[in-house]
Amino acid sequence: MGPEAAKTYPGKQLVRTPQVGDAAIRAKYEADYGRRGKGYFFGAFIPATGQAFTAPYERRTGENWVCFLEQVDQWEPCQGKRVLAITDNLGSHLGTDAQLFSAEHAHWEFVFTPKYAPYLNLIEPWWKILRSLALKGRRFETFEQICTAVEAATDYWNHHRHPFQWGHRRRHLHHRQPGIAQTPTAVAITR
Repeated sequence: MGPEAAKTYPGKQLVRTPQVGDAAIRAKYEADYGRRGKGYFFGAFIPATGQAFTAPYERRTGENWVCFLEQVDQWEPCQGKRVLAITDNLGSHLGTDAQLFSAEHAHWEFVFTPKYAPYLNLIEPWWKILRSLALKGRRFETFEQICTAVEAATDYWNHHRHPFQWGHRRRHLHHRQPGIAQTPTAVAITR
């Protein structure tokens, strides 16, 4: 996930505007250019159980990628088990460091998604949920504050986890009133 900058992340809360006479004053949003630090997050996700692991890094390099893979290898749900890693075709994921890691860890298998098809990676919809939990509606002064928020959101997710199903979103169903848009009942009228 990233790059994530220390800035204001707008939320979806309704803002009440003060009334002057009959006209409403326009709601104002302070400009925030967010040049206070940035970084990236690597993440591992187990869709069958819903467990997640995230780690912040200043840059997306092959060295940081392998460091993250080592952390995932030591992560409790992955210890001693076969790991199927679905990744995109980022240069750091395909580099020499990553290939050496793959050769040293026989229980890891890497599957690369086709280019321009991020929707095939199951972690992408989870990143959207994590951004909503950690960043939405908040202002950050430093990248360390973002790291703390993402760590807290990941912990929250892991305490309330559930199996993650791809493409199944909780949709709000609008209930229709009975009788609207239904075929009229035929009534025989006799005189």
